[in-house]
Amino acid sequence: MRGRPEIFLGYPQGIKCYKIFDLESKRMVVSQDVKFHESTFPFPVQTQAQNDHDIFIPFHAQDVEGSHHEQYVIHDEISNNGPNSCSQNLENEDNHVAHGNESVPEIINEEVSKADKKIAYDHKLCQLLDDYTQVLVAAADNVGSNQLQNIRQGLRGDSVILMGKNTMMKRSIRMHSEKTGNTAYLNLIPLLVGNVGLIFTKGDLKEVREEVAKYKVGAPARVGLVAPVDVVVPPGNTGLDPSQTSFFQVLNIPTKINKGTVEIITPVELIKKGDKVGSSEAALLAKLGIRPFSYGLVVLTVYDNGSVFSPEVLDLTEDDLIEKFALGVSMVTSLALAIHYPTIAAAPHMLINGYKNLLAVAVETEYSFPLADKVKEYLADPSKFAVAAPVAAAGGDAPVASAAAPAEEKKEEPAEESDDDMGFGLFD
Repeated sequence: MRGRPEIFLGYPQGIKCYKIFDLESKRMVVSQDVKFHESTFPFPVQTQAQNDHDIFIPFHAQDVEGSHHEQYVIHDEISNNGPNSCSQNLENEDNHVAHGNESVPEIINEEVSKADKKIAYDHKLCQLLDDYTQVLVAAADNVGSNQLQNIRQGLRGDSVILMGKNTMMKRSIRMHSEKTGNTAYLNLIPLLVGNVGLIFTKGDLKEVREEVAKYKVGAPARVGLVAPVDVVVPPGNTGLDPSQTSFFQVLNIPTKINKGTVEIITPVELIKKGDKVGSSEAALLAKLGIRPFSYGLVVLTVYDNGSVFSPEVLDLTEDDLIEKFALGVSMVTSLALAIHYPTIAAAPHMLINGYKNLLAVAVETEYSFPLADKVKEYLADPSKFAVAAPVAAAGGDAPVASAAAPAEEKKEEPAEESDDDMGFGLFD
């Protein structure tokens, strides 16, 4: 509103004298004391009417002669009965500022405070967009003000939480993007759906997410609430008197009376995830003192330098990335070999396959080269394969042969015993 404020002006017939509320001096003045250029009010004026007589007229502060203030509000109208009557009516009206009491009218205070809050909010959001490149979009359903304050304190230092109306945030982001020319901010607009807030951070995204998850508070099951998790009632003594048995029977929960109290025999799945909590389920959980749900800020989406991705990506470790990368390289290699397209990953395999084909041609023909001669020599005298194997075994592990000898002797002993028993019957 700075530089182009709005004036509230009563415009019934016969009104020529208006009262203006000066926002800086907190005093009401008469329009005769403040002159306007004729070009400022070219009637009829396009206005936004609040009722049959109220109109809004925007004007520049420099159009007000003899005034050093930037903002005025025309608060009410008074009849033109002369200058004295204007001043008299100004003092007598209850909703105007009197000379001895400079309190601001309630209506004006509300309007001004809302406008100032919007301006301050827009400035803060634009400043955060300039200072931070990482944003977490978090759902704030069922999160209390005290809980949110604790989260702010836990993130203080490298992160800032900003809550607000989605329409205000979208408008500020869109205007700031047009002003700065940075269209990456526009990726945040589709994410502002539902009861969400923005966490601006300069720290590690995974650590910030884990810090936010610490501040979860248990909450009772309220009627009509959609269960975020399965609710299971554990077995055991409930501490309730036997008169409550019928209450458990309605919910099909098996019970027995033990030492004058109701005891649940087996665990019972009372509410399934996604189902609405009924009045009976809520009453039972309240009697048992069970707070099955926990609420806190839940990170829905991550914005990082214009990129938007799911928070599950933050759970990936370096080993997971290496595994995914190796899988991708193997798929690229297989595809390149199948279509005979050279790539860095497929190049070693192509060279090996080419060398195999070259050896096959050399073996079948008289063409030869040093490495092919060695292969031909092995193929011409296969006994060299058998000679090479014992030499490698002997040169490698000599104790293995000595250890194998006692093993052979042990194998022969059972054979001798079986021969001795062979000629005798069971009762000989």
